[in-house]
Amino acid sequence: MKRAHTMPFGTRMLDGGGVGFRLWAPGIDKLTLELGAPGGATSHPMVRDAAGWHAVDLQAARAGDDYRFGLPDGLAVPDPASRFNPADVHGPSRVVDPDAYDWQDAGWTGRPWEEAVIYELHVGTFTPEGSFSAARERLPALARMGITVVELMPLADFPGARNWGYDGVLQFAPDASYGAPDELKALVDAAHGLGMMVLLDVVYNHFGPEGNYLHAFCPEFFNPAHQTPWGAAINYDGANARPVRDFFVHNALYWVEEFRFDGLRMDAIHAICDESPVHIVREICSALREGPGRERHLHIVLENEHNQASMLARDAAGAPRVATAQWNDDMHHAVHVLTSGDTDGYYIDYAEAPVAHLGRALAEGFAYQGEASTFKHGETRGEPSGHLPLGAFVSFLQTHDQVGNRAFGERITALGDPVLLRAAYACVLLSPHAPMLFMGEEYAASTPFQFFCDFGPELAAAVSEGRRLEFGRFTAFTDEAARARIPDPNAEPTFMASKLDWAERDASPHREWLTYISGLLAVRNERLAPHLAGAHGGGQFECLEGQTLRVQWPLAGHALYLVAHFGDAMAENVLALPGEVLHTQGVSAGPGGTLCLERGAVQVTLEESRLG
Repeated sequence: MKRAHTMPFGTRMLDGGGVGFRLWAPGIDKLTLELGAPGGATSHPMVRDAAGWHAVDLQAARAGDDYRFGLPDGLAVPDPASRFNPADVHGPSRVVDPDAYDWQDAGWTGRPWEEAVIYELHVGTFTPEGSFSAARERLPALARMGITVVELMPLADFPGARNWGYDGVLQFAPDASYGAPDELKALVDAAHGLGMMVLLDVVYNHFGPEGNYLHAFCPEFFNPAHQTPWGAAINYDGANARPVRDFFVHNALYWVEEFRFDGLRMDAIHAICDESPVHIVREICSALREGPGRERHLHIVLENEHNQASMLARDAAGAPRVATAQWNDDMHHAVHVLTSGDTDGYYIDYAEAPVAHLGRALAEGFAYQGEASTFKHGETRGEPSGHLPLGAFVSFLQTHDQVGNRAFGERITALGDPVLLRAAYACVLLSPHAPMLFMGEEYAASTPFQFFCDFGPELAAAVSEGRRLEFGRFTAFTDEAARARIPDPNAEPTFMASKLDWAERDASPHREWLTYISGLLAVRNERLAPHLAGAHGGGQFECLEGQTLRVQWPLAGHALYLVAHFGDAMAENVLALPGEVLHTQGVSAGPGGTLCLERGAVQVTLEESRLG
């Protein structure tokens, strides 16, 4: 089976043989197409139309040919819609025939969102090889432990050999350091064969700081009326914005149609500047749902620190109007404070009552639904979310951000109380939320996930110094000597230290963590997930004396209950939960049918619904 996405940008294979090339550069009168490797390329004039599109069809061009666009000043630039840039972001683009890959997943239509158990991974550090092919070989292990969704950190071509992916500049080209486009397709194909969906993290709020040539030939791509930390914002709402919006709409469709991704995770949409009547995120979501989403399950997950519940609204049938779900940082922050005691930086907003924040996040989604933030100097944050289905929230104890944005990339298992962590995992993985694990989390990996990149010398020095200055506002790094110990992001050892050690999975205590997490996921997938479809509205929570939390959620025809104890002293005479026990730890029978809860105790039960 063949899969290709047709778009107005970049290259297209011609029916009679050859390749068509197209580029939007309205401010330039003449461009040339340079076909072939640098030093031996042939030059072909392109024809410009009134709208600023430059085009040429070359019968002699073939898949595998290198090409660049020649500017009047002599600069030759890669195609911003390149499908592959094997010589990195400064080198030529390569023609790819999307029909060359033969898909094996003809019957695949995805999975409903209520079955989602997400596993976020970075291709370069997930395996020792750091490639698409090596990651594909590890997929069966994820499927066996109950993962149903693999979420790949951004793949758009970035400068150098290593990067988190958020500095991408060629939005259509999977980074060549991981392998060729067909190897990425084979990874997605294999995941589908194992019953797993694959989401791709995309960055539509900025281009990376190195290798972005759009300023040189198409300044119309940016709107100086909006200034961001990366300079002028992407032009979603100014003059000539339509081709720019189309570029990103097609990018979303390209990944879903040509690479068969089951949806996207959109990075930091709060950083997108767009005052158009229809926000670009809404337009992209509509294009996906009204296009490929008519034939299969597609899911769009947002990162949005504004906690805009309106972006997660459902229609009368319970289907998402815009996005399927959002990363729930509130849940993470409350758990982090509760298990580690850390109240530095933005954790100060959760320091006063972490159990209550956790309870509200579990029951209603957002902990901040319009309340003032101490960290943001009294600025209010969030919208009411208790009416939304809990599947609209992706909840977690770790992500690449929350691990990698620490100075040394420590994981929560290196920072938190293991007894309370086990309780927190039970709360998250057995809630109606869509749970997510960060790679290695399932076995409490000892390897850090540090911030790393591979910029040119001048930018590298600025990034290294900037990162150390950034941490100067944290209490632990007010001393210059302490900041000097922060790993250099551009040093290769920083990247190498972040690679998972798969041998740990078979060694204690990692083996025991893997058994515990896998057991929770088995309960979720077998006992809880069948009752999550059609669940509407949030739950209720109560904070009992001694840091005990009680939550109940309405499901479809059932009610789910949870009690968890985070206090030091044993909680006694706790009202027993109704229904069938799905999971219990640290719980014993008390007098008169009550419960006694040890520190870190959790019990989850399910009963036929008595809730409206």
